[in-house]
Amino acid sequence: MKNKRHYNFLMICNVLLISSFCYSQKKQENKYSLFNPVPREFMREMETDRPDVTESPYTVDAGHFQYETDIIGLTREKSDLKNTKTLLINQANLKLGLTGSTAIQIGFETYGWHKEKDLATGTIKSKHGVGDLTIRIKQNIIGNNKGNFALAVLPYMKIPTSQYEDENLVEGGLIVPMIYKFAGEWKLGFQVEVDRLKDTDQHAMHTELLQTLAISHPLSKSIEGIAETYYTYDFKAHEIYNFVNAAVQMEVAKDFKIDAGLNYGIQHHAEKRYFLGASYRY
Repeated sequence: MKNKRHYNFLMICNVLLISSFCYSQKKQENKYSLFNPVPREFMREMETDRPDVTESPYTVDAGHFQYETDIIGLTREKSDLKNTKTLLINQANLKLGLTGSTAIQIGFETYGWHKEKDLATGTIKSKHGVGDLTIRIKQNIIGNNKGNFALAVLPYMKIPTSQYEDENLVEGGLIVPMIYKFAGEWKLGFQVEVDRLKDTDQHAMHTELLQTLAISHPLSKSIEGIAETYYTYDFKAHEIYNFVNAAVQMEVAKDFKIDAGLNYGIQHHAEKRYFLGASYRY
């Protein structure tokens, strides 16, 4: 009986010690905020939401910002009725760390040019100007600071400020990105996303599901290669599109990276996108 009491006492002490350690670690993480930035020597490794479609589950360190952009991006899309081309200049995402696990993101398009050709009549229409404004909040749930697995939730809303699109409607959705780190610097990313989007051919909305799978690995000390596949399913039109993507990202200097790649729709009507981008953290 004495040994059992002694064992129980030790178990209680261990639980208290572990709880105290976890609380102190959480307190240490939460002591930093937008107005009390994480010291640069304690900042996490720079992680970006680009160049693949799969978002990163990691947030920007509290009190710091990160700027990510498609310096230039070209999208081509064909249908039975029309062909379209869209050129975007500086399609950017400005991210600001609010707490140890929360960041706000503001996306904007500095300039967009959209060309549309009606295949039946041969009529060509083109528009240009600033693009939409997007507000996103990333909340990391697990694995922001340590461990091989990380998960976050990322709700967003797109405000229709575009001057080059015909249908200006509010869009939004919820993104759930995940990542698992394997031995040998291999990373496997996965994402589930549900969006409420505007139709391309009428003034109406539809719900769309997107799922991704991405794998990445360093090709050299400063260059990382990324291969990805994803699909979208339109619940209204009952259409599914499959994509295969490839990209490379190079670390030019500390907290500065450039990238390039393509998103290639397998189906004839699926869009094809080519881009050159960059990311900077301060």
